[in-house]
Amino acid sequence: MNFPIEKFKGIETPFYYYDRKLLNDTLDTIKKELSQHQGYHLHYAIKANANIEVLREIQKAGFGVDAVSGGEIQRALDAGFDAGKIVYAGVGKADWEINLGLDAGIFCFNVESLEELNIINELAAAKGNTAKVCFRINPNVGAHTHANITTGLAENKFGIAMEDMETAVKAAVALANIEFIGLHFHIGSQILEMGDFEALAKRINELQDRLEEQGIKVQNINVGGGLGIAYDDPDGKPIPDFKKYFDTYAKNLQLREGQQMHFELGRAVVGQMGSLITRVLYVKHAHVKQFAIVDAGMSDLIRPALYDAHHEIQNLTSTEAEETYDVVGPICESSDVFGKEEKLPACHRGDLIALRSAGAYGEIMACQYNCRKLPKAYLM
Repeated sequence: MNFPIEKFKGIETPFYYYDRKLLNDTLDTIKKELSQHQGYHLHYAIKANANIEVLREIQKAGFGVDAVSGGEIQRALDAGFDAGKIVYAGVGKADWEINLGLDAGIFCFNVESLEELNIINELAAAKGNTAKVCFRINPNVGAHTHANITTGLAENKFGIAMEDMETAVKAAVALANIEFIGLHFHIGSQILEMGDFEALAKRINELQDRLEEQGIKVQNINVGGGLGIAYDDPDGKPIPDFKKYFDTYAKNLQLREGQQMHFELGRAVVGQMGSLITRVLYVKHAHVKQFAIVDAGMSDLIRPALYDAHHEIQNLTSTEAEETYDVVGPICESSDVFGKEEKLPACHRGDLIALRSAGAYGEIMACQYNCRKLPKAYLM
């Protein structure tokens, strides 16, 4: 990525820089690969990045939205997304959020419990409306990723157990203000092994066979998202291998005639286009280590502290010989560390540092811990 450093002059650090060209190149790649498969649809997982300018670029590409809150539904509508392309998931949908979805006419609710199903039916009935629903089924399929971002195991809070699938579908069919339109799945995030998606596809085949034995046909299959990005090689792999991802499902998931396939990619769409730009405040020469203390902290980018995640770190303004640093922030927490034993061109006060691959789960998860200001973001 070539950083427009001249444009950074005068911008207060820390801030998020979003590469407009890379975002659009990624969107074009997704459109191209989707077009190779009949009946494939993408709903961008807005929880990855809800920056309004970024959303408008994704909306212009023609994609829908996967929302997990009423606030995300409203943000999608504000960005111009077609309500008929919005899917709404989440284990704890409040009444006002359900009503917002009903009033907007969203594509469907991804229902995660029978209790939720009955509440949606009641609220729809009060409006003289019919709610379209897919059931989120917990497939008990593991994913090779961090434990905090697995979602498809029986022990996770998400979805309806496979054993209860038929009961849930029959309950939905019996309700006057519910239209059952499909099945929804999601096994986790930052998945790089196609074998995980292959295992999900085969589990879905088994579940569909079970339903068809009872005469139940499914219009839509939603496999969620989860495709990861190359955090260790943002320049070598700026765009994920969408062809391999979509082809894995095309090869292994047995869609029925006329059935529509839905995906909810987030990180893979926006992850590589973003960097957190921060400035060196001090270089501290301690007895054991050398620290590059920057003005960004875990309040701006929490992934390293929360997930032990590592983002590629680059000094954008120094060309001197490399030295070794722990790159740390100003937050009063020992976990406010972006990288240990990082080899960087010699750092000096005022140097600009880029924390790469921060377009997903960066700005959106920022907080005001230590009464810090939220970072601004710029799409250039």
